[in-house]
Amino acid sequence: MAAERRRRGAEGAREARGRARERGAARGERGGRGALGLAAALALGLCLAAAGALLAQWGRWRAASRAVSPHPAAPALPPGATGPGAAPRRFWGSYRPHVYFGMKTRSPRSVVTGLMWLQQREGAELRHTCEQSDGLARYGWLLHDGESFGLQDIHDRGLLLRTEFVKRPGGLHGGDWSWRVTARPEGAGSRAALVSLFFYVATDGQGALQPHLEDGTRLAAVTGTSEELGDFRITFLRPTADSGEDVQYSSYHYLDAWSPGLHRLTDVVRSSLSNRFVFAPPDGPRQHFVAVDAFRGLPGAAEAPRSHVLLHQVTLRLPARVEVTFESGSVRERRGALLGPALTAELARHQAAFERRFEETFGLERKGFPAPQRRFAQAALSNMLGGMGYFHGRPLVQSPLHEQPVPYPESSLFTAVPSRSFFPRGFLWDEGFHQLLLARWDPELSREVLAHWLDLMTAEGWIPREQILGDEARAKVPPEFVVQHSETANPPTLFLALQRLLGAAPLPYLRRLFPRLRSWYEWYNGTQAGPLPHTFRWRGRDPDPERFLNPKTLASGLDDYPRASHPSADERHLDLRCWMALAAGVLAEAAERLGEPAEPYRRAQEALSDNALLERLHWAEELSAFADFGNHSRAVGLRREAVRAAPGRPPPAPRLVREVREAPRPRFVDALGYVSLFPLLLQLLRPDSPRLGAVLAAMRDERRLWTPFGLRSLSRDSPLYMQRNTEHDPPYWRGSVWININYLALRALHGYADQPGPHRERAAQLYGELRRNLIDNLYRQYAESGYLWEHYSDSTGRGQGSHPFTGWSALVVLMMAEDY
Repeated sequence: MAAERRRRGAEGAREARGRARERGAARGERGGRGALGLAAALALGLCLAAAGALLAQWGRWRAASRAVSPHPAAPALPPGATGPGAAPRRFWGSYRPHVYFGMKTRSPRSVVTGLMWLQQREGAELRHTCEQSDGLARYGWLLHDGESFGLQDIHDRGLLLRTEFVKRPGGLHGGDWSWRVTARPEGAGSRAALVSLFFYVATDGQGALQPHLEDGTRLAAVTGTSEELGDFRITFLRPTADSGEDVQYSSYHYLDAWSPGLHRLTDVVRSSLSNRFVFAPPDGPRQHFVAVDAFRGLPGAAEAPRSHVLLHQVTLRLPARVEVTFESGSVRERRGALLGPALTAELARHQAAFERRFEETFGLERKGFPAPQRRFAQAALSNMLGGMGYFHGRPLVQSPLHEQPVPYPESSLFTAVPSRSFFPRGFLWDEGFHQLLLARWDPELSREVLAHWLDLMTAEGWIPREQILGDEARAKVPPEFVVQHSETANPPTLFLALQRLLGAAPLPYLRRLFPRLRSWYEWYNGTQAGPLPHTFRWRGRDPDPERFLNPKTLASGLDDYPRASHPSADERHLDLRCWMALAAGVLAEAAERLGEPAEPYRRAQEALSDNALLERLHWAEELSAFADFGNHSRAVGLRREAVRAAPGRPPPAPRLVREVREAPRPRFVDALGYVSLFPLLLQLLRPDSPRLGAVLAAMRDERRLWTPFGLRSLSRDSPLYMQRNTEHDPPYWRGSVWININYLALRALHGYADQPGPHRERAAQLYGELRRNLIDNLYRQYAESGYLWEHYSDSTGRGQGSHPFTGWSALVVLMMAEDY
């Protein structure tokens, strides 16, 4: 037993040592496994961190990419919809609103045609692009149907130019067209004037032109070819008198040159002019004159040539007229040339058709308007139609996710423009007002324009507020305004136009629009939301408040209209809330027509139209008015800063800087004006609202908003009424009368006058007075100055700002027609 125990004991010792070795090995194995596990965990953590960083970087890249990527929905405008096959009647047009007279096609790189002129006298300037600095007495379309025909008069210091065009359908490329340019003396001493007319054809990066000369100096014709025109011929007829007989003597010159682009055409021609020529008719006095000569390039131009220019100059005594014909090579059976008596007859036929259609559409003769006022209304509509442009290019976009502005993909836009001289490009909030008029004249045209605008939408659902597409458009814009910021909104006025079009719009059209309309609405809700439910705040107010009496809110379209003195995230902007109520209602109606879910939009519309909630968020009892809310001081002003001169140097000019004499605090903004009226303007107030009477009283009060010329933008008793915003920034929306808001006021008053309620008679009375004041002043100013204007003085009624402004000021046509 003992031996057995010893044996087992001996064996137990060995087993113990073995077990110890096993335990050590196990501990080592476990330690190794632990170290490996720790290393694996660290590696996994690093991998996850790297993956997270990559994911975050991918997320940033994706967000940055979406800011400059087109919306993924199918285009609102089907591919090829603007081309000669799908829309031959609108392929050619006066789609160059920035020049006094010119035509192009709705193509990305169209062959363009145009007119320049020069009065051959000392100090006269070459005319080409519409410039306010030219000081023309008046110019603009008197008749234009938006499609086939137009007649324009240009009054330039003793010279009356009449430009006419008419199109003839046929072939595969938009048909033929003809011009007639008639030059007549105007005023004493002008009859013997010598004038040069310059007709040009130019390519834009594609296509080929071939000149055809007579006698070595007269450009008789140009033949050419391009991607979307095929073969064509442009013929410059010899000048004639009104009777059709040839003028006794003219001098001819031509230019064959290359330009860095269409935006430099004026420079190319101006740099080619020489005064070495003599006008020498056989039976009249000799006179030195200026004509195109050899072109030796633009001084300092580093851009490669991309536009081939052929120019025909004819110099003659007044009066005279010149005709130009364009003939498409794809027209196989032509009913004779469209010139001379045939052109006269065709112009007369189109003019009569326009006048019939105008009366059928607006009924101004039936309403008793005399012929001069009807001609004024025809000109207002014609200038909007004649100011439509087709633009193509790459806008520059600045996103918070990009360090530098980034080019957006190539885009095209067919749109009306606010002003041919000052704003010859597309503006988002203007366009909704433009389409209220154009939708009445031509719903199909208006639907196409809306689709063009919605196709500019980014993947985020944002539409840039200003469209600067192509070199010609960019040449008219100061550099600081070229870049569009992706967080900046603009009033969604396209919903106003869509509201008018919705009932008769074809369902396939609405179905193409709907995904983009939905994204646009969601973008506003996601990016412009306010601090409380059902409130909204314009982003992008001026970031340096000390430079401005009141930091501007360009996004709102009302620019310098007074908002909270100290921009903050706590602001509640009344006008944007009302715009969103309109958008929700129109989207709900569109969804119902399409069988899409409409309930979310109806709920939003009901909440934003809830009068009790509206009052709780925006009614300022102390002002008896609706108002913005924010961090606001009621005692701010501009003062000259104290400056000290450095030793031995003159003192710098003192600047105007803002002085805050009362600390800001959260409160309603004391600014009675257009923003205060928005619940009425967009008809959110119920006809029985207890606040409607106060709003109507403020409108009619001459010490506040009422003037003999329309409603002023800011009450006379407002602290910022007609106050400059900076030393170099005069008042803009701080008192002037603006026609777009006055149109909304008429529309609303007309609506309240038609509904039962305690203020029905008062609304009807104000409607009649306001309509009469607006029409009378707009017509009077047009008769005196020759123009519709951007805005009007609230004290004299005189036109102010840019002119001609036949954007929303042309809404006077709908006021006259009582079409709301």
